[in-house]
Amino acid sequence: MSILWLLMALPMLSFVLLSLMRRRRGVIEQVPPGHPDAADPAAYGFVRQEELDVRMPGPDQDLLDVLELVQRTQDYRAASQLLAGTGSEDEQRWQRVQAFAGAAALELLERPGGVHETPGGQWLRVWRAEKPKDAGGAAVYAEFLVQQAWRTSTPGTDDFRIIMEEARDACGQAALLAPGDPVPYIIELSIARGLSYAQAEFEQLWLKILDRAPHHMGAHLAALHYWCEKWHGSREQAYSFAEAAAARAPQGSLLAALPLFAVFEHLPEVTLVASFYQSEVVTKAMHGALHAVHSARPDDPMLAHVRHLLIFFLVRAKRWQEAMHQLIHVDGHIGTLPWTLSADPAAEFAVYRALAVAGYEANGGSPATLPG
Repeated sequence: MSILWLLMALPMLSFVLLSLMRRRRGVIEQVPPGHPDAADPAAYGFVRQEELDVRMPGPDQDLLDVLELVQRTQDYRAASQLLAGTGSEDEQRWQRVQAFAGAAALELLERPGGVHETPGGQWLRVWRAEKPKDAGGAAVYAEFLVQQAWRTSTPGTDDFRIIMEEARDACGQAALLAPGDPVPYIIELSIARGLSYAQAEFEQLWLKILDRAPHHMGAHLAALHYWCEKWHGSREQAYSFAEAAAARAPQGSLLAALPLFAVFEHLPEVTLVASFYQSEVVTKAMHGALHAVHSARPDDPMLAHVRHLLIFFLVRAKRWQEAMHQLIHVDGHIGTLPWTLSADPAAEFAVYRALAVAGYEANGGSPATLPG
């Protein structure tokens, strides 16, 4: 799982859709502006498409304030202080490390530097140089290298392997600086996927995380990728991993939603059966996620991740009212799966949001009847 800091122009997409979906290779089609079947999400107070925040799944004003300050002044100290005040087992620490690393990586991508230009993300290099024993800075740098590898090179190439090997060394340094912090090991999960760790080696890494944060949702999402069919496992192994985590999840944990993420990772490219999203496997996973959302504490940093994925599935299952209930909790921030897989996350989210509104209204719903 990662927060993708996408800096792109967000073109306006008309909020107009058919009340019925037609699927072809997973694409939901729209209707022309002015079509009588069109519905207007703005009537529900939803954020306009061009104002959707694609950087994060939910609000974290402290992070946004610090990131703005760091990028404006190129002074890392506020970032260092924020991470120092974020608990090592807190899901928010992992998200903030990802966010700072992603910001530095995108700065470098935009400004690679040259003879007369300072490269982007210079504040991270200064951070590491001036405070080499700062555990937060070490973790951000390790994650920065991982993101650089995935963004700028191809798995299996020498360039990719070299950057990932450097990232693995950086993870080791970060772990030594904060022995009880699971974040350096969570970062290494992506390295394990990229460098094709053997399953026995991966499991040893996973045990180190379980020793430090056994119910860490972000860690489980990162580990799930390794076990997926498209990487180093299979559909059965991914489902088994997710279901085992859900079964041992304590009350209030969002781990009960993990099977839904496993289902998402293994969706067929072409859905030939119209009732696929009402099937037993999908329905059971959705119910687990809905239960997790209902039981979780309102300020759980991972709650928005689960709500966003539920919107995707609930819309496709034509469970309009439930989809609307999730939308009112997360509208405005969309920096997470499934939207970040799209070249235009805001447009993708807007399509699903408008479909939910259209389906809700087609079944008698209105802004006045939508519960808070």
